[in-house]
Amino acid sequence: MLNLILATIVPIALLIALGRALRSHGFLGEAFWPAAERLSYFVLLPALFTHGLATADLGGLPVLDMVTVLLLSTLIGGSLLVLCKSLVADDGASFTSVFQGGVRFNNYIGATLAAGIYGTGGIALAAVANAAIVPTVNILCVMVFARYSGIRSSPASVIKAIFSNPLIVGCAAGIALRVTGIGLPAGIEPTIKALGQAALPLGLLCVGAALGSSAQGLGPRPLVAASLFKFVVLPLTTYGVCQLFGLSGQAAIVALLFQALPTASSSYVMARQMGGNAPLMANIIALQTLLAALTLPIMLSLTLT
Repeated sequence: MLNLILATIVPIALLIALGRALRSHGFLGEAFWPAAERLSYFVLLPALFTHGLATADLGGLPVLDMVTVLLLSTLIGGSLLVLCKSLVADDGASFTSVFQGGVRFNNYIGATLAAGIYGTGGIALAAVANAAIVPTVNILCVMVFARYSGIRSSPASVIKAIFSNPLIVGCAAGIALRVTGIGLPAGIEPTIKALGQAALPLGLLCVGAALGSSAQGLGPRPLVAASLFKFVVLPLTTYGVCQLFGLSGQAAIVALLFQALPTASSSYVMARQMGGNAPLMANIIALQTLLAALTLPIMLSLTLT
């Protein structure tokens, strides 16, 4: 188990380090990074979510119970973070990064671990987790950005931001293609898949490039708060909701796994595009990725025994 976790996390850490090295040595030039972030946010990440949700095999799984547990635990967790805003961050932009660090997840690590533990069944359970959490956390994050990023937003502009957000659009498209049975046409599916596969390495390079940048809120408090919430509060909340709804077995373990993952690399891209504290977000991602090498084996050893 430890080997599987390390084999998943080490490449992520290396890509972050490579991004930092490329920028610090001026290999690609400063103009490359904003363009790469924009490409990832508006094209590659939506393609990743569309393909993953459109091609998921969900037959024979406790989809409704698992989705209910994940939705409720995510909403409870997000609400707790908002209530604790004054304790975890000094300004709105920094709070948006703490919020993303507390509720978003790295689906690459989650899917790899689920597949390694349960095989094809784990892949299907990971797809359910993505279908439940990805749209939910993106809607919550858009609302938090609209409220706390410092950009004045009317109710109409918040609604517009939610429905025009490329990540939410990608999730909606994937779910619609899956539910209707249309699926991705044979000639288009490989293209969407290839674009989605490019999202993760490029996003991690951008995260590494952002490390070391000056920004408000890089003290220990927001970093510790985001990580404590992600690795302790949210998993415990999810466990309690599993007990409440009677979700057990493989579905419960995968639900707990996804709620205990380090935050997503796409969090940084979202912070850059929507007025958040992007350097703080990059440091939260890097710290949580390293901490996950310790926290995930502990969590899985407790749940699998």
